[in-house]
Amino acid sequence: MIEKNILIVGGGFGGVACALTLARHNHISAKITLVSDKPHFEYTPALYRVVTGHSPLEVCIPLSEIFPDNKVTSITDTITSLDLLEKKAFGSSGSTYQFDYVVLALGSQTTYFNLPGLAAFSFGFKSITEALRLKRHIHKLFEECKAPHANTDTKMRFVVVGAGASGIELSGELAGYTKILAKKHKIPKSTIAIDLIEANSHILPLFPENLTLKIKKRLQKLGVNIFTNKQMQREEVEKVYLKDLTMKTDTVIWTAGTKPNELYSKISGLVFDNKGKVLVDEYLRAKFFNFVFVAGDGAATPYSGMAQTAIREGTLAAQNIINMLDGKMLAVYKPKEPYYSFPVGPLWAATLIGPIAVYGKIGWLLRKLADLRYFTSILPFKKAITAFRSDKTLCENCKICTPEQEKLN
Repeated sequence: MIEKNILIVGGGFGGVACALTLARHNHISAKITLVSDKPHFEYTPALYRVVTGHSPLEVCIPLSEIFPDNKVTSITDTITSLDLLEKKAFGSSGSTYQFDYVVLALGSQTTYFNLPGLAAFSFGFKSITEALRLKRHIHKLFEECKAPHANTDTKMRFVVVGAGASGIELSGELAGYTKILAKKHKIPKSTIAIDLIEANSHILPLFPENLTLKIKKRLQKLGVNIFTNKQMQREEVEKVYLKDLTMKTDTVIWTAGTKPNELYSKISGLVFDNKGKVLVDEYLRAKFFNFVFVAGDGAATPYSGMAQTAIREGTLAAQNIINMLDGKMLAVYKPKEPYYSFPVGPLWAATLIGPIAVYGKIGWLLRKLADLRYFTSILPFKKAITAFRSDKTLCENCKICTPEQEKLN
């Protein structure tokens, strides 16, 4: 039997799930190649903890640990274009990747909706690189504000734009972390402001009101100021302009918008919906291409944008490639509503499973169990436990974070 080439583009939730599913089927005669622009997988649900001094080990998992044998070849390269008719992908390294089947799992990227100044002055929150950059910036501000300098006019106001999951988790964590830094640097806690900005009438606008009210109350208890109905207009140096409100700040963190990876729009032959997502059939194949599968944020499917959805789609795409190789019927994709969990500060989360909402420490434990379950699905057990427990480990090479370990844990 002639060996087939299966190419997976993207090393996020969808791409990793697809590669692992393919690798676990020993009977197929295929070369599995995963190309990612990073040598590691990023567990993005834990990014907010990296900003506040915890170890990046939980977020950054080397692909070599996920694929320890030779069943999957993982390559660090940035795919810049694909020719679907020729069945070739081209990398920035100059490499060409020939394929018989391709799975596009490129994820999403930040969009600033063409708002002036945002791309230049704000902090993104989509990757470990951005999270570490933000952490360094926060540390620098506290160093600049400690006595005898003590100019906190713009430096101690932290503005988080977008009250979705990322904005809520980050603002809740910042509320506690900045107080610890203030004590360390002998800065009055009263000078610190954490502002959460939302353009809609309430936070988490897509979720039930009883859930959002509980989370709002929790945020306010932590000291977060919540501003709703405040659309972002533009940002300048040390100043941000909202609808009917101007704030002086050195720190604007943008969590309010994403769009499908721009590479999708450059691939000739793909068809898109009005959100720029790729139209797929019931088997997750791109329209008009029976050898091209799309998984994750770029697919025009229900609940797109959620990690759980990307995992389900990556798994099904792999299964359908296996079925095609075996000459079997393809499996129909059946969307499933994910569960939602929103950690807000230490030992507290709101977890929504169908119609059931659980709050507080039990909600937080459910979230931790979900984290553990995922780590054990992609890593050997001992390494999964190490990654899982890394959220209790502070960044060892950070002289500011490490001494505060007991207070944060």
